[in-house]
Amino acid sequence: MTQLYGLARTSSDVDFLGVVPNVWSHLTDIAGKGSALHRKHKVFLDAVTVATAPENYEQRLVPMFPGAWRRLSLFALEAHDLALSKLERNIERDRDDVQQLARAGKLNPEILKERYYGELRPNLLAHEAQHDLTLRLWLESYW
Repeated sequence: MTQLYGLARTSSDVDFLGVVPNVWSHLTDIAGKGSALHRKHKVFLDAVTVATAPENYEQRLVPMFPGAWRRLSLFALEAHDLALSKLERNIERDRDDVQQLARAGKLNPEILKERYYGELRPNLLAHEAQHDLTLRLWLESYW
């Protein structure tokens, strides 16, 4: 949120979704909390396992720092996909993040609603009514 969208966010980690199967444990071994990378640079990778991203999010990934590294490419979730990945958990910092994205003009409420019903809701395992309510409250509160 800070690097790509220019929004203030107090955090010392980089959350990631693995695109290549079975690399999460390897990445967290070499760059996770307590690793040499963390001790040296005060930053670490943290595998996100509680987030559900909308379908087709891969097609909308936004490159970060293209060409900065030879063997590493970083991509971020597009703003609407990022917001929707926070909907299931919906803790205070998730709501704050979505509110900041909305107030900064990074989110369109119609796109958010369309992606929720078309790409995220069909893949939720339970509590659909609760998540529908969360989206409705976000839309009422942030726009």
